Amino acid sequence: MDADHDGSSGRGDSGSVHEDVRPQAVSPAPEAEAPVSAPEPPGTGTGIAGLSFGYQLVAALALSLIGLLACAQVAMVFLHVAPSNTLTKQHGKTVDDWIYPEFEQNWKLFAPNPLQQNIAVHVRAEVSGTDGPRTTDWISLTEADAEAIRGNLFPSHVNQNELRRGWDFYLNSHDDQNKPNGLRGDLSERYIRRIAMLRLSERDLGGTVERIQMRSATSMIAPPPWSTEKANTRPSYRVLPWWPVTPGDLPAPRAEEGDK
Repeated sequence: MDADHDGSSGRGDSGSVHEDVRPQAVSPAPEAEAPVSAPEPPGTGTGIAGLSFGYQLVAALALSLIGLLACAQVAMVFLHVAPSNTLTKQHGKTVDDWIYPEFEQNWKLFAPNPLQQNIAVHVRAEVSGTDGPRTTDWISLTEADAEAIRGNLFPSHVNQNELRRGWDFYLNSHDDQNKPNGLRGDLSERYIRRIAMLRLSERDLGGTVERIQMRSATSMIAPPPWSTEKANTRPSYRVLPWWPVTPGDLPAPRAEEGDK
């Protein structure tokens, strides 16, 4: 038994394998170095920086020119709408030549009393029909324009400005007795007559228009409730003489569908 025990113990000692099963520390792998990007050669960037030197110079000159023109435009418009001063007295013609006609401004900077009036233009016609001549009631051309503008996201330039500017043209070319005060008096009369006949041609007046008469109705805008200012809101009228209708006052005939 002792021999067996000794043998078995000897076999166990001689046959045993001592293995180290402890985890071994793994050394980290060396990090790969990021590749160093080569500097970009000139002319490979974005925007103006991506242009060659010659084109960069041209772009810089163009931007400088645009900036100078923008500054000049702002300065000219400011002098145009500013009150009279030394600069406008000495260089008023230069300012006007720059502004008119493309950049005309119809308002004044620092206006002490802005426009506080409503001006409506009316017309009536003498019509010859089967029952003889008759005179129509006053027709408000301004009200028709206002109806076409009101609620319209893209109102017509004609409805907004044609009649208003035409009437201003007439008033600025005539005195209080409706007599021309310059060479443009006759032109303004023919222009305002053609506007009136163009609007009347869209209405059925029951005959042929022989003469027309125009007037303006000017009424002050009522002041706000918190203001102590008093204003007479009753309209005042400026009535023009009767004008005979000439063939030149009539609108050109519209082409029929079959003639197009």
